[in-house]
Amino acid sequence: MITGIYPGTFDPITRGHADVIARSIRLVDRIIVAVALNPGKEPLFELAERVELAKIATQDIPGVDVEPFDGLLVEYVKNRGAHAIIRGLRAVSDFEHEFQMALLNRKLNSHLETVFLMASEEYSYLTSSMVKEVASLGGPLHDFLHPQVAERLTARLHVRRS
Repeated sequence: MITGIYPGTFDPITRGHADVIARSIRLVDRIIVAVALNPGKEPLFELAERVELAKIATQDIPGVDVEPFDGLLVEYVKNRGAHAIIRGLRAVSDFEHEFQMALLNRKLNSHLETVFLMASEEYSYLTSSMVKEVASLGGPLHDFLHPQVAERLTARLHVRRS
């Protein structure tokens, strides 16, 4: 069984993330969505909530598991018996950073491959930060988020404003 790891903060998970996950399952038998603790990014949702939302957003995609992780990604990949890291690219601006990370990860583990998937055109502009901004201004979220994720984001932002 070939396993891929799709790591990220997923604060929150978007339809763009879910699209990369759904398309990557064509390349591997199993995808582990590795939700990173990443306190440096000061996420809106706690780690357990981001894991829960990722499970909701990917529940209809067969072969997907969602897990929290903290620490060095190459160690996590090794411990999970995975074969590749899956990364989504939205624009050329993403490539330089992702390329550097892939080279660093390969230096740390020469057996590890990184697979880059271009974002589908309809999601090529979409980031979690942009979605949070739209939500904070009361904009529609149905094109960007799973309905239950949108509901939780709206509720979280409403509580923060109160």
